[in-house]
Parts: sequence; C-alpha cells; structure tokens
Amino acid sequence: MPLRRYLSASVVALTPSAVALAVLHWTGALAARPALIAFACISAVTVVLVQHYIASLGRFARFVGELSGQTEPAMPRLSFTPATEELATAAATLANGWRRQRASIDNLAASAQAIVDGLPDPLIGVDRQRRIVRTNRAAVALLGAVVAERDLSTALRHPELLAAIDSLLATTDGNFTGPDQIAVSLVLSGAPELDVMAHARRLPRAAADGSLALIVLHDTTALRRAERMRADFVANASHELKTPIAGIMGFIETLRGPARDDAAARERFLGIMAEQAERMRRLVDDLLMLSRIEQHEHARPAAEVDVRSVLEGVRDLLQLKASSRKVAVELAIAPALPPAVGDRDELIIVFQNLIDNAIKYAKPATTVRIVARALDPGLLAISVSDEGDGIPAAHLPRLTERFYRVDNARSRQLGGTGLGLAIVKHVVNRHRGRLEIQSTPGKGSTFSVTLPAA
Repeated sequence: MPLRRYLSASVVALTPSAVALAVLHWTGALAARPALIAFACISAVTVVLVQHYIASLGRFARFVGELSGQTEPAMPRLSFTPATEELATAAATLANGWRRQRASIDNLAASAQAIVDGLPDPLIGVDRQRRIVRTNRAAVALLGAVVAERDLSTALRHPELLAAIDSLLATTDGNFTGPDQIAVSLVLSGAPELDVMAHARRLPRAAADGSLALIVLHDTTALRRAERMRADFVANASHELKTPIAGIMGFIETLRGPARDDAAARERFLGIMAEQAERMRRLVDDLLMLSRIEQHEHARPAAEVDVRSVLEGVRDLLQLKASSRKVAVELAIAPALPPAVGDRDELIIVFQNLIDNAIKYAKPATTVRIVARALDPGLLAISVSDEGDGIPAAHLPRLTERFYRVDNARSRQLGGTGLGLAIVKHVVNRHRGRLEIQSTPGKGSTFSVTLPAA
C-alpha cells in the first residue's frame, strides 16, 4: 500500500485521541508531559493497528480484483478484520454465481449459434442501423466472408432488398412505421447465377447481439430453372423436331402412294427416314442430358477425377472416327498432373463433345491437339485445338447458346444437334470452371476448359 495511505489513515485514527488529550490539558486535568507521553504511546499502538488493518484491506482488494479474472484465487486470511473476511466470502460466492451464469449464457449462445449454423438457408441478422451483426455458415458459403458491423449493402448490393429493409426498420417518434415482414425476389450474380427469395422479418425487440431484423435467403434456382427448362424444352423440341417429322410424314405418304411398288425408291426413302429418326433420337438424348445437367448446376461436385484417364478414354473412343476422316489426335499431358475436383461422367461428356467437334470440323490430314497442364494456384487447363476453317469472331459469344449454329446445313450434315457446346458450358459452370474459345478463320479453333484442381 502507498505510504501516504498509511499516513492519512493514521492521522484520521489519532485525531480523536489528540483532541481528547488536548481538552484534558486545557482544563488542567492533565499536565503537558503526561499528555505527550500518553499521545506517543497511543500513536505507536495506533500505527501498528492501522498498518495491519490497511494490509488486510489491501489483501481484500487484490482478492476482489482477482475474482474478476478467469481463475479463482485462494481466499486470503483476514482474521484481523472479521468484517472484511465476511465481505471476501460474500464476494467469492457472488463471483462463483456470476461464473456459473456466464458459463450458462455462453453455452446458450453457442447452442443458438449451432442451431443457426445448422439452418440450410443463409441467414443474416442486422441491427437498427442496418449493420450486419450475425451470419450463419450457409450465408458465408453463399456470400463469402462477411465483415461484422458493416452495412448490409457490402454483402448484398440489391437496391430493392436494401429499400425493403430500410422500410422494415423505419421509425417515427420511436415507433416502427413499416411492415414487420417482407419478401423480395432477386438474382445473385456469379457462375452460375442464383435465383433467391429473400424473406426478412423484424423482431419484437433487439436480440442480445443487436439483431433487430433477420434475413433468410431461400434458393429458388432449381424451381425457376425447372420452369424455364419445361418452357424451353417445348419450344426447342417443337422447332427442331418439326422438320424431320414433316420429312418422315412425307416419305410415308409417298410410300403409301406413288412409290408403293417402287423397290428402289422404297429403299432410298427408308434410309432417309432412318437418318431422320436417328437425328431425332440424338436430339432428344441431348435435350434430356442438358435438362438433367441444368437441374443440378447449382450443386458443385466434390469428387477427385483423374483427368489423364478421362482424356485417354475419350481419345480411344473417338480414334476410329478420327481415322475415318484422316485426322490425327495428339494428347499431351503434363507429368504429375493433379486430379480435378468434379464429376467423372460429366467431364467425359465435356471432352467427348469438344474432341468430337474438333474431329468433325478439322480439315482432312490435319491434327487435333489436346493439352492438359496445371495452373497456379490450384487450377487445371485442358485445351482442344483443331486445324479447321475457324469461326468468325462475330459468332464466338453465341456459340454456347442452345441450337446456335455457325453453319446450319453443315452442322446437320455432320450429325450435330446444336446442343453440344451448351452442355459443355453448363457442366463447366457446375464445376465452377471456365470455358474460353479462341478461333482464327482459316487456321482453326481452340477450346480451353479451366477446372479447380484437388
């Protein structure tokens, strides 16, 4: 304890004795010499008592200070000051109760956060100033790391949603004036885009973490995509199937009528009808495949795929077709190529489409080159190059649209359905990869796929 505290306490304790001795001396009841001796004795005893008393108070103060920490200190011996010892016991009891309450509150908070993190839909809590104070794991997975105490606009830049939240939190004279719940439909940009329904609700009072409004983002991508796929399927199928169906119907009428007894015409017409039926089968197969891929495009695959075995298998599968067109297929794979993160069957579809297109559109006696290499950080690049006629730059942005063809007649003649690159694009999007197309008219084209490495 500081010396000045001992001195001040001793002065306060000696003041009554000094006043009493001074009065006795002034009234003549006590001579000066005995009064001074008595005061000296009283001072010596008082200083000793004050020292012990203040030392006990110091130990008590340190004990109380240590109680506020995480550890539980040992009870000090305060026998010289029984009242202080009782206070220390009461303080220890209070601190133990406070620790139990804090542990209970921490457990409740952890349980609440575990429940919130377990929700499948992203959840965001905002305070009265529209600042983010709570998120769950689904929100972090969807929006990335969200900085606490930042405005909601830093995570969701959608004016309609922000305006709705402002109306939810608007007050006049301390009273809320807007609705207590809202629903807003929005689209989150990315690869792929997500259709989301945002449901926001204002709480009756602010939560312990400051949350006054909760926003739940419900992913409606699959539902909206299913609706669009049904509409697109009807429109595209009716458009693409109309021509072969009309041709088959015409040949059937001809075979029933003028060519009934013409064996040569019958054989020729049956061959054409078989080609048209095969074309319809390929078209239906591709449409069903595209629909299935689009339905699960938002769900990212997580398996490890050996890209080398995939490319070698596709090359062997298409080797006969390449030989028939006098096209050589070269495969160059970097040593120690890491596996990709994806779905093996879907990656086979991707490279089968790209290599098959390269073989179909390559000039005879040329080479189709397939190159696979690792990129930094954590990416794989697989490119398929041909030496064909190339594609004019004006067509490149639309190549991955459904049924888009640079040359309709040639595409149909080679057996194309116009869906191959659309399938490739959606599979690459599902794998969170990237498809790039480079082409020089008269020299050839290169299709490059970038995938995440395991």
